[in-house]
Amino acid sequence: MSAVLPNPTSQAPSSGLARALTQANLLTAAQIETVNKKAQAEKSSFIDALTQSGTLSARDLATFCSDAFGYPLLDLTLINESLIPEKLVDHKLMQAQRLIAIAKKGNKVSLAISDPTNNSALDQVKFQTGLGVDVIIVQHDALIKLLDRLGKSSEQSLNEIGGDEFELEFKEDDLGAAAAEAQATEIDDAPVVKFLQKMLVDAINMGASDLHFEPFEKFYRIRFRVDGELREIAQPPLAIKEKLASRIKVISKLDISEKRIPQDGRMKLQLSASKSIDFRVSTLPTLFGEKIVMRILDGSQAQMGIDALGYDPDHKAILLDAIQRPYGMVLVTGPTGSGKTVSLYTCLNVINKPGINISTAEDPAEINLPGVNQVNVNDKAGLTFAAALKSFLRQDPDVIMVGEIRDLETADIAIKAAQTGHMVFSTLHTNDAPATLTRLMNMGVAPFNIASSVILITAQRLARRLCTCKKPVEILDEVLLQAGFKDDDLDGTWKPYGPVGCERCNGGGYKGRVGIYQLMPISESIERLILASASALDIEEQAQREGIRNLRQSGLLKVRQGLTSLEEVLGCTNE
Repeated sequence: MSAVLPNPTSQAPSSGLARALTQANLLTAAQIETVNKKAQAEKSSFIDALTQSGTLSARDLATFCSDAFGYPLLDLTLINESLIPEKLVDHKLMQAQRLIAIAKKGNKVSLAISDPTNNSALDQVKFQTGLGVDVIIVQHDALIKLLDRLGKSSEQSLNEIGGDEFELEFKEDDLGAAAAEAQATEIDDAPVVKFLQKMLVDAINMGASDLHFEPFEKFYRIRFRVDGELREIAQPPLAIKEKLASRIKVISKLDISEKRIPQDGRMKLQLSASKSIDFRVSTLPTLFGEKIVMRILDGSQAQMGIDALGYDPDHKAILLDAIQRPYGMVLVTGPTGSGKTVSLYTCLNVINKPGINISTAEDPAEINLPGVNQVNVNDKAGLTFAAALKSFLRQDPDVIMVGEIRDLETADIAIKAAQTGHMVFSTLHTNDAPATLTRLMNMGVAPFNIASSVILITAQRLARRLCTCKKPVEILDEVLLQAGFKDDDLDGTWKPYGPVGCERCNGGGYKGRVGIYQLMPISESIERLILASASALDIEEQAQREGIRNLRQSGLLKVRQGLTSLEEVLGCTNE
């Protein structure tokens, strides 16, 4: 039995691995002696010296260990690093003994290790965890690389992403040098700083859209919104809430002394010379402290193109035709988090050319688009949507985007701009396309102005996209018919798919999201209904007669295409 102490440089020349290699005639005694001398000279372990010397490749060594000792062989590149349990085995022990606890199954821990004769390491893991051990052989070089990545502090990881962003925030604070220094000293509690930075890095790596920091009476919770669903990520000590809130507020240039009213701020991380990620920060006083939500604003989403948003070919043609007209109004509607902003930015990106003057009024501007004049609305300063729109009309615009139509004044100015030779984009919060028209009427917009300006309304939802591990599922025809499928659809040429779960999708069965759309061009028949102040139901019936799919019908088409599950569509649409 080998006696491997926590120091990896102390492996004895008579290690079990060396003896096994000699007995298998893979290495001679002279080669073993040479490797041992190299290990002693470099103060490294026998296996480190062996793989670095080139005497035996890491792949051949792993194959030998698997065959000779009867343990399974695993390719570490297939491991999802986010699923590796962080606190199951002490990280110092993993680094010292060259092993990684990759999973816990029942009362056993699965250990990735390159030297199965390292019995001392296995015994230490058993003692520390109180669990049995399942040994899994991996290549030594891949093991060292993964250990290095896991061993990097979250502060180093974030600095690689954001450069000196966090240090610069203090220099830009408006409280004065002395006050800023005092606050920095108070807030720069190393565990808090590292914890926050780890949360930011984890959120980016997981593809989260939002981070929620939530204080309650007896616990503190952090959740990420991934693919539209909130997932609890951590429950740090309750005592951390004040320092964590202060840290976030300082780097977002918010007033850390003000805890009674909501505040909004922003921070930016530079990923590379050509890509950065913005965080929009919102604080809200609650009963037990300040809840903070950070929205991750990835500007690359606007560069994905219309095809990546999930538009069907006929919908894509309708949308491209509408946004390239010289004047008119295109409205995008849906609840918060349905992807309206990304859709609008994608449309702007399509028509963003040197010969077109584009101006946007937003609250706030979420994604930076080079070549587009973006204005942040500031109600306190008097820069409202209506005020920004009036100013745009004196700026020789071709295309105007209004973040949201909230009142009659904004709606009137936007509609007049659409009637006088400008293309106008905006959003509304309504359930579907027909309801958008009645919503404008209820706001007080004259039916004639609506009919003469609006050319297209898009309603949308986001459904979770099935992972590649999906499988066909059996669903009764009665259930499919009740969901909205027609008898002709059940022709046996397709099968609905359901979620399974794998490492790629973290076991949830879904990875990413796909858009479900209702695109309603304003035809002459619908114009007549608008002029007659018809109800949303009448407009919906006319749209159906014209072949316009509602949200449920568009969602069922995604089910037929195998992009999402029936449960997802039923959950995010109404018939």
